[in-house]
Amino acid sequence: MNDQGFSRRSVLRTAGAAGAGLGVGALGTGTGAAAEPGAADAAGQAAAPAAPPRRGRTMIGVPFERRRTVRVGLIGLGNRGASMIDLFLALDGVRVKAICDPVREKAERAAKKVTGAGQPAPTLYTKGDHDFEKLCARGDLDFVYVATPWEWHFDMAAAALRGGKHVGVECPLALELKQLWELVDLSERHRRHCMQLENCAYGRNEMRVLRMAHKGLFGDLLHSAGAYIHDLRELMFDPDYYEGPWRRKWHTRLKGDLYPNHGFGPTANYMDVNRGDRAVRMTTFGSPALGLAAYRKEHMPPGHESWKETYTESDMSISLVQTAEGRVIRLEHNVSNPHPYSRLNILAGTKGVFEDYPPRIYLEPDMSGHEWGDFGTYQEFDHWLWKEHANPPGGHGGMDYIMLFRLVQCMRLGLVPDFDVYDGATWTAPVPLSHASIKANGAPQEFPDFTRGLWKGKRDGVDSEKPRE
Repeated sequence: MNDQGFSRRSVLRTAGAAGAGLGVGALGTGTGAAAEPGAADAAGQAAAPAAPPRRGRTMIGVPFERRRTVRVGLIGLGNRGASMIDLFLALDGVRVKAICDPVREKAERAAKKVTGAGQPAPTLYTKGDHDFEKLCARGDLDFVYVATPWEWHFDMAAAALRGGKHVGVECPLALELKQLWELVDLSERHRRHCMQLENCAYGRNEMRVLRMAHKGLFGDLLHSAGAYIHDLRELMFDPDYYEGPWRRKWHTRLKGDLYPNHGFGPTANYMDVNRGDRAVRMTTFGSPALGLAAYRKEHMPPGHESWKETYTESDMSISLVQTAEGRVIRLEHNVSNPHPYSRLNILAGTKGVFEDYPPRIYLEPDMSGHEWGDFGTYQEFDHWLWKEHANPPGGHGGMDYIMLFRLVQCMRLGLVPDFDVYDGATWTAPVPLSHASIKANGAPQEFPDFTRGLWKGKRDGVDSEKPRE
């Protein structure tokens, strides 16, 4: 869903470097010398990655500093960034002070939106691929928003944290385990939150199911499933939509789940991952990579740049995540084949099950006869955010707005954010872990404990209580 772009020049130059950096060594699970992806012990299971020593205090339970106005800098003005600026400007107490994109025309269009909303003209950063570093070094920003091609996410998030800013990053947070560990370390050392902006966690259905689960309506939880199944073939070959081949190029580098967050974020919330339970291991199997090549053969003319590409990304990857409590989470990823959009969004327990796309539910003792019931009859369990914002603006059914509204609310009131760097790292870790598992013929990969043992404590998350203003 983070259909963001960056300059074509930037994408083409960084694509090769990122591909080289994500070779065999870069995806290793260690934090020192890189290890072979899927390097296994005698039993075929990858050794557990060692947590680096903590050099700062945990960010679990750390509130934002209370502030009247949230001063924002935005990096990346492609499809995603250009749409999200409208939502930032629609929120009370937000001032957009800085905008960065190598394509100056985009930055100027975004600046007109800012001044059109009655705010002072923002400073523009358009002088090359690394001008974002100057934005992150400013002393008058509270929050940096990153919506760029994936290979830039880590560098930009790290620059924001080093510059003393809270930062929110579109999916995925980073692409290597060592990068995820470094973001955890930077967040702790600089006392700033680094958040994966997982908008699907704020979907109306997801939040309703979460509250129902916490109320015990599903009984003891057993298993869940989430996915990103979205036919992107036409868009990945569209030179304008993604501004070049950057997203398609990732299908030439990795084999596993490139985009686990939309499925894993909500399911992890259901299971209270990092809040009483944790992911301990994961195994992934992948289908052959045929879909993009078949689409190219049918639609791309001879001589098109894509004919130089060899696709390795599994059309369908299926991962199973085991939690410390013995529960199972299934994750699926497929953007290369014909299929109606689905995130699966399944939760099952000893008293019943919910399945989405379309939404349906079966709960005992409310229902009998093994016939699906009407999920609409459970509106009383809607999260207070959806009760107060029944028709939110923006795309994706309004959950983008709900996510940003809640983020800004937490910053203005000095509240603990609904999710933190440990959640973002956990939700993104399936990217390298799934690749390593497929490379090792499905061998289980040990899941890092980014909390360093603090996952056992119960604490609030997206299922929040309405704050007192």
